[in-house]
Amino acid sequence: MIAVASDHAGVALKTEICRVLRNLGLEVEDLGPSETTSVDYPDYAHLMARAVSDGRIDHGILICGTGIGMSMAANRHPGVRAALCHDAYTAEMARRHNDANVLCMGARAIGGGVASQIARIFVETPFEGDRHQRRVAKIEWEES
Repeated sequence: MIAVASDHAGVALKTEICRVLRNLGLEVEDLGPSETTSVDYPDYAHLMARAVSDGRIDHGILICGTGIGMSMAANRHPGVRAALCHDAYTAEMARRHNDANVLCMGARAIGGGVASQIARIFVETPFEGDRHQRRVAKIEWEES
């Protein structure tokens, strides 16, 4: 199960990404919005991030104008490792080395073809573990 959400700037790209993921045989939950009426991106980022943090979904994709705001809001949640990716390489490394569980993209920063490639690579790339597991564990910072 993968969930996808956006703000108003990302609705069209979100729709395309959902189609691409379903064509890959994945079960996709569209968390909205469905209209291009202005909404606040943190509302959708928190909705997605809570679902990942609570374990209701394994991975998510967030799309806003730049992807920056979505990634900042999502990363406030425990256990969420949201990565803003602009190309195939950063998407692959986000999964392979950082075990990213949320992909963030900017609808105004990348085109639909690149975004579809990034999403496909993100969902198909496994986490390498090994030496990277130790580093990923250090991401969850707890004040002592």
